[in-house]
Amino acid sequence: MYMKLELTIPTTLNEIKLLQYQAFLKVAKDNEDGEFLQQKMVQLFCGIDLKNVAQIRYSDVNEITNSLGNMFTKEHRHIPTFKMGGIEFGFIPNLDKISLGEYRDLDTYITDWDNMHKAMAVLYRPIKAKIKNKYEIEPYNGSITYSDVMKHAPLDVVLGAQVFFYNLSKELLNSTLNYLESNQEVQTILQERNLTQSGVGITHSMLSLREMLEDLNRLPNFFYMNA
Repeated sequence: MYMKLELTIPTTLNEIKLLQYQAFLKVAKDNEDGEFLQQKMVQLFCGIDLKNVAQIRYSDVNEITNSLGNMFTKEHRHIPTFKMGGIEFGFIPNLDKISLGEYRDLDTYITDWDNMHKAMAVLYRPIKAKIKNKYEIEPYNGSITYSDVMKHAPLDVVLGAQVFFYNLSKELLNSTLNYLESNQEVQTILQERNLTQSGVGITHSMLSLREMLEDLNRLPNFFYMNA
């Protein structure tokens, strides 16, 4: 006989917090037991005790986890502003004017899910002033200022920011490769410099860029395969 439980099942990624997803990824990283991962998904995303998940009908668990998994297969759009705890946060308005500190911290955290809340604290800060679609955010004083707050950021905002940077990085690398490969003068200069200084030449650098681009091309699957 199955006990009756009241479940709040998320219907959008906006209802899942970043810290919940981080906790799930940490479990999924070292565990390939599909049934156990299903139970952890229900526990973490629906907010109930693991021991109670075992009391739910197997067919219902399948239905719940399929519903949750389907949310990750949809396109993740970039969300420039969102409200949390009565405060409106805004994405860095002009990436061309990003500071060295912002860039350094973002480069360190953006690909590490354990530290994604720190990356979000770089990308989003409270809006100080707003006129229509334009806004100004607080100056950057280090990721520690809002990193704990960002653990509670909606997952759709987080994934949207990741996809935005994936597209931006892919476009930049493509442009760089195309320029290097098509510009004979640049290649000649770089070859001469590398050959005289290290004896390696431009080939290694080109291969490194190509490998980075291939990694980015595989990145979208990460969002779906880990859900």
